[in-house]
Amino acid sequence: MKELYKGLAHVAVNTADMEESIAFYEKIGGTVTARSSVGEKLLALVEFGGLVLELIQPPAGELVPSGVGSIPHFAVYVDDLDKVVAAIKAAGVFSFTTPEKRVLPDTFGGLQNWFFTGPSGEQIELLQML
Repeated sequence: MKELYKGLAHVAVNTADMEESIAFYEKIGGTVTARSSVGEKLLALVEFGGLVLELIQPPAGELVPSGVGSIPHFAVYVDDLDKVVAAIKAAGVFSFTTPEKRVLPDTFGGLQNWFFTGPSGEQIELLQML
């Protein structure tokens, strides 16, 4: 099944202040490559240290969910989301966090994704760019 995965897409980092976080990562050598939003949730991609960070700021007044921490998930690129999900389910994993994939045509140039959890509660995002 490993031939279905393309590599690490990003590591997500929750932030209380998007501009402060961007300024911090730029100060230490990072580069913002994209900004977007999903509803009122602000998003930014920052290239830093050979990987991509997805900074996530929840809507005003909303706190980072308890127990999630500042790193809520990691993402893996895939070429065919439906094929990968079918293979994961065939392997006996049914811990997907939603009944269907999400299609977000306006986020970072268009993407579809689906999250599932690992045995310790870690969230894994399968990510296909459109």
